[in-house]
Amino acid sequence: MRCNICGHVFNESKKAETCKGCMGSKYKMIKCPNCGYETLPELKMESKLVNFLKRRIKSENK
Repeated sequence: MRCNICGHVFNESKKAETCKGCMGSKYKMIKCPNCGYETLPELKMESKLVNFLKRRIKSENK
């Protein structure tokens, strides 16, 4: 996974500990071990959909 703030690439299994007291903890937030930015994990289906659309747009622009 790549952090949206600092660009640090890290494995989601080696994420930093997120806040346990906030409401975001039930959503399994991922915290960047480099800068501490918290975000939701990327969805596999969303990634496949985005990749499909990118390929489709690229092929139409040729």
